[in-house]
Amino acid sequence: FNIYSHPVALAFHLLFRTGAIAIYLFGRLFTTNFSLIFIICVLLLSFDFWTVKNVTGRLLVGLRWWNDIQPDGTNAWVFESRDPSRPVNPIDSRIFWISLYVALVIWLFLAFLTLFNPEWLLIVIVAIILNMANVVGYTQCDKDAKKKWA
Repeated sequence: FNIYSHPVALAFHLLFRTGAIAIYLFGRLFTTNFSLIFIICVLLLSFDFWTVKNVTGRLLVGLRWWNDIQPDGTNAWVFESRDPSRPVNPIDSRIFWISLYVALVIWLFLAFLTLFNPEWLLIVIVAIILNMANVVGYTQCDKDAKKKWA
């Protein structure tokens, strides 16, 4: 654990996303109740979205984003980034970015496999939407940080 700056945050970062994928793939081995698998997957995906957006992004890569609704009803992306004088742990950062993109690729692959099974496709669509939001948010935030601190 000495090579990681935030081992607990890293564990939760990986736990929720791998847990959702594992339950989706192997939940039928333990129960035939689709509703139970659906609820557990959506809860894990929601926990993952919130944790990545509000905790692990800030701790592991020094970035945070959110969407702010203006008084006129328009949306504005807001990005925060850590001062480069406080560098992030390269191992934490690498795990964050790889897992962010790999999880989305896995869910896109699963969408292709369940294209003609609307019941299971519903879980995958929720996963893609939540994962895509974090991928887009953090990619834009990273670009903004590089421009801001250049």
